[in-house]
Amino acid sequence: MTIHTEYETDKQLGLPYEEIAREIVMAVLDYEKCPYEAEVNVLFTDNEAIREINRDYRQTDAPTDVLSFPMIEFGQESDFSHVEDSVEDYFNPETGELLLGDIVVSVEKVVEQAEKYGHSTRRELAFLIAHSMLHLCGYDHMEEKQREQMEQRQREILSGKGYDR
Repeated sequence: MTIHTEYETDKQLGLPYEEIAREIVMAVLDYEKCPYEAEVNVLFTDNEAIREINRDYRQTDAPTDVLSFPMIEFGQESDFSHVEDSVEDYFNPETGELLLGDIVVSVEKVVEQAEKYGHSTRRELAFLIAHSMLHLCGYDHMEEKQREQMEQRQREILSGKGYDR
């Protein structure tokens, strides 16, 4: 398992963010029964930088809490059965790890939303990583049933790691 993290903001969380990211990435992959060692990139940034990324890639000129950039196209959520058909597209040739994608987290939003929802910044960061990892595994929340399914999975993953509200 390789998790590349970059911290590109002066805003400090005061948390072991790399440890939390690793814990939750691994928990999601275990929960989703990913049969491969995986590689994920996590960028911690500020509202201005995430606003620019959101504008450039999603045509939404506003800051958001987390962005997900999956490397795999799934026919069905967490169905990894097709990835070996395109090894050159989905696996790092040097490590053999499955390339899941990129996560971008706004450190400022972690703090803002923790205060707003009345829980710790640690819990908020874990939630955002879990949420984004589910996107990297093919989940979405555009429809009500999808949203409910994703929320249930997030709750179970976070609860399993002691991140209850």
